[in-house]
Amino acid sequence: MSNRSREKTGSTMDSDSKRLPTELSDEQWSLISDLFPDKPMGPQGGRPAVSSRACFEGILWVLRSGARWKDLPSHFPSYATCWRRFAAWSADGIWDLALARLLEELDRRGKINWDEGMADGTFASAKKGVIWLAKPNEAKEPRSWRWSTAMVYLSPLT
Repeated sequence: MSNRSREKTGSTMDSDSKRLPTELSDEQWSLISDLFPDKPMGPQGGRPAVSSRACFEGILWVLRSGARWKDLPSHFPSYATCWRRFAAWSADGIWDLALARLLEELDRRGKINWDEGMADGTFASAKKGVIWLAKPNEAKEPRSWRWSTAMVYLSPLT
């Protein structure tokens, strides 16, 4: 099934294939499906919208793998569609609400160990050209004329 025909049907897999490991279970999707209603086709017709579940799973794949949006496998909707939905859902707060619901369910089942935590700074890059973020080197630190004059008066040679 091609990516374009998959977008028309909204299916993320062929009917004969097994569910991919990166996809949500039906139980997990039922916890958040009300947040992502599929838009009905307008009265003028047109191309049907890609299913929200397919986009959600595509977004999860990108977040789990750390890959670029353009590297999204072909069994998901197009990367542009997934990215647009992710941006809209994030701006509306829907993404955070969905993740909170999923985390609550995992916590209820005792699947989260809250004693452990990890911070990843690989995406906290330094801003190029922004000097005020970095502490200046003492040798390069600007000095006022008063400091230079005071040093002359405090010198034992004078």
